[in-house]
Amino acid sequence: QAFLEMASEEAAVTMVNYYTPGTPYICRQPVYIQYSNYRELETDNLPNDASTQTALQAMNTMQSENPASTSTPVAEGGPLPNQGSVLRIIVENLFYPVTLDVLFQIFSKFGSVLKIITFTKNSLFQALIQYADPMNAYSAKMALDGHCIYSACCTLRIDFSKLASLKVRYNNEKSRDFTRQDLPYGDSQLPPEPYIAPAFGKKPSLLMSSDAIDTLPGVPVPCIPGPLGPFAVITPGQMTFPGATGGPENSVLLVSNLNPEAITPYGLFILFGVYGDVYRVKIMFKKKENALIQMADAFQAQLAISYLNGLMLYGKVLHISLSKYQAVQLPQEGKQDQGLTKDYSNSPLHRFKKPGSKNFQNIFPPSATLHLSNIPPFVTVDDLKNLFASTGSTVKAFKFFQNSYKMAFIQLGSVEEAVEALIELHNHDFGENHHLRVSFSKSTI
Repeated sequence: QAFLEMASEEAAVTMVNYYTPGTPYICRQPVYIQYSNYRELETDNLPNDASTQTALQAMNTMQSENPASTSTPVAEGGPLPNQGSVLRIIVENLFYPVTLDVLFQIFSKFGSVLKIITFTKNSLFQALIQYADPMNAYSAKMALDGHCIYSACCTLRIDFSKLASLKVRYNNEKSRDFTRQDLPYGDSQLPPEPYIAPAFGKKPSLLMSSDAIDTLPGVPVPCIPGPLGPFAVITPGQMTFPGATGGPENSVLLVSNLNPEAITPYGLFILFGVYGDVYRVKIMFKKKENALIQMADAFQAQLAISYLNGLMLYGKVLHISLSKYQAVQLPQEGKQDQGLTKDYSNSPLHRFKKPGSKNFQNIFPPSATLHLSNIPPFVTVDDLKNLFASTGSTVKAFKFFQNSYKMAFIQLGSVEEAVEALIELHNHDFGENHHLRVSFSKSTI
């Protein structure tokens, strides 16, 4: 056993999230990582551990002698001479949306992805993906062909393309050349944010990534982070949600390290409702720093983990994982729980009532810029600025949509301010049956 002190609490959260879905291996031995009760390590009086230094030297020697040991291994044989670096992917049974960024995060685990083009042909969502090395393309095909991005849907059918290289004209949500940041966005209204590939030690722009596990026969396969966060490939034809305590279909989340002075069941309902439909919320009676949240399904539960785990809320860093419980129980009749358990299963505020709803395409990480919609015509810029300032937020910028004054962007002083403002102002009643809708945005003003 060992203790490891990171530079910050955020770095520690990132590391634990990174390795939770897929157990890392050192010298073929699984390594289990969890939080310690110690806040700080004292190392001044520890003697120099000779065995540790020897192990580090051996590791460095092994990597220098075999640089390929850190890359993704492939099955014997490798790609044939006529198999290039461009893959053609067809996504069958497209129940949930699959975006270009989702494909990048899945396929970049097998090597450097240079270009992606997505399109629909014969009513099938398809993509062309170009790797820097044909060996990476071969590895991805061998590992992913026939598997599902989500449980029982979005099946990947992968072949080598006859194209030697892809020509990308625009960098937008349908095509991207990661080697060129100078390409225009095309005729869409909103330009994309500069894409930064997820890397360990940095919080990814979309979600938490994961490391390698070897569960496919013959090919050690990286854990695949989709829009739900990491998926573990456990059997041919299916990728399922990993969880130390919850089962693959578990939709109940355990949220810990809450601020008991500020959090309410309704606040959790609104925040987690950005990433799925919340059915029930239960703040623990004896330990109000913890709460159970039941989402509509396992897809939405994992989506919430991916985007909200490690988020700063009311001065506390949220820790979110799957719960061992399969459902949140309502209090027995006659028993009081101080209003800490709420049922929202029939709430009109659910954003994702329809499977495959278009709202899934507008899910973004918590950000300082919020997207506002359903703004009535009698509400002015100053009205909205004053409304958000009343929550304690600093309004840095505001902009109505060019073609519709029913929608706007508002940029606040920080992500934490925006999160708290969303909780307080989503569904704000302007009167005359106008209720404000608030979401996180990928755009900046």
